[in-house]
Amino acid sequence: MNLKPLDDRVVIEVKDELAEKNVGGIIIPDTAKEKPQIGEIIAVGTDEDLQELVKVGDKVLYAKYGGDEFDIEGKKIKIISRSDILAVVQ
Repeated sequence: MNLKPLDDRVVIEVKDELAEKNVGGIIIPDTAKEKPQIGEIIAVGTDEDLQELVKVGDKVLYAKYGGDEFDIEGKKIKIISRSDILAVVQ
């Protein structure tokens, strides 16, 4: 599926981590862990200023509760506004 965000929004692919096991052998479920807040941009909206700041392939740090998350074709996708992008990871 090909997504084209509108205005000042970007589409980010969120990478999920596998369940971790600590030294004591306790498995920490995904629901108890912090969600990652770094994602890779897979589409940029139509806002010209935004297109100058970020591009497809950039990794960005985004706000913890920003945007809306979807599960499309087995991938975790998040659509966020420009204001939810905190930094570009270099």
